[in-house]
Amino acid sequence: MPDRAPPPVDRLLPTDEARDLLALVRDIARREIAPTAAEEEDAGRFPRELFTLLSESGLLGLPYDSAYGGGDQPYEVYLQVLEELAAARLTVGLGVSVHTLASHSLATYGTEEQRAAHLPGMLGGGQLGAYCLSEPASGSDAASLRTKAVRDEGHWVITGTKAWITHGGIADFYTVMARTGGEGPRGITAFLVPADAEGVRAAPPERKMGLKGSPTAQVHFDGVRIPDARRIGDEGEGFAIALAALDSGRLGIAACAIGVAQAALDEAAAYARERRQFGRPIADFQGLRFLLADMATRIEAGRALYLAAARLRDAGRPFAPQAAMAKLTCTDAAMQVTTDAVQVLGGYGYTADFPVERYLREAKVLQIVEGTNQIQRMVIARHLLGPESR
Repeated sequence: MPDRAPPPVDRLLPTDEARDLLALVRDIARREIAPTAAEEEDAGRFPRELFTLLSESGLLGLPYDSAYGGGDQPYEVYLQVLEELAAARLTVGLGVSVHTLASHSLATYGTEEQRAAHLPGMLGGGQLGAYCLSEPASGSDAASLRTKAVRDEGHWVITGTKAWITHGGIADFYTVMARTGGEGPRGITAFLVPADAEGVRAAPPERKMGLKGSPTAQVHFDGVRIPDARRIGDEGEGFAIALAALDSGRLGIAACAIGVAQAALDEAAAYARERRQFGRPIADFQGLRFLLADMATRIEAGRALYLAAARLRDAGRPFAPQAAMAKLTCTDAAMQVTTDAVQVLGGYGYTADFPVERYLREAKVLQIVEGTNQIQRMVIARHLLGPESR
């Protein structure tokens, strides 16, 4: 059988350091992640040891300040790392994205003392984070959250339940948005809660159609008492902090989606070259060639869009609508490309003997997490028509 290993994506990277970094990531993905991805996803096993390796390799804090253990990398580079990891196994790529999201609030809005105390462990000390915004009754309507934090003699007591938490039950810390004031977004404050704090308890993980190796669970906060020193930002600033993190996090989801789509295209193209029907490879048939061409075009368009948004972010310019566009476009592309990949493989594509059925199941969740694609359309339209528009 011919070598089925796909050629690496031809990337335009800004520095030699970035090129070396991507080479390291590809090597880790090829040797440590991809070989066991299908087996471990089928077993629903979370690869904590891989995250330890990524932390030791400096890959869990890439876009953050090296003074605290980060990698000083622009988002343009960090997102391409995510894409490579997600192509090997989405549980890993998405896990790095969620950890980066969970670290964003402290890294961006924390005091110097807070960053010095906590960021080294979060970025390079083997810790794993989770981001707690959604609740059972407030998903897309995140500003209506009910988890409360009440002041008590220099401390806060947090009570409530968060839902759909990636890494729920296995994280070392939770970035938690809780209500400290009145109704609406101005009554929300952000907190950094250690997972071993008394009163933190995770429910059994959700039973999902895909991404089975990545635990998603409700997390209960039953009178969790933490010092005021673990409050992030000013009181009432939490919702703005949450949205700022999500703008960046949506770019992470976009990059992961393109990684999954690229893996599906690579598998479909390799199969088309090898599978013979009517005396020749099915890659010779125009209908299939056009399908592969459309798949490749969707991937390149999505990659260009998320990189354009990342470069705006790196330049310090507003990028929220572009992040929403990238999340929308890339995840929709992933869904279409993985569906088409199954079609290329025909009956084999519908079996677990080939990875494309797993890619299809994984792509679906990317249209939902960190703001559904309907929410992304609302964000884009509001930017076009003004905040007063409905």
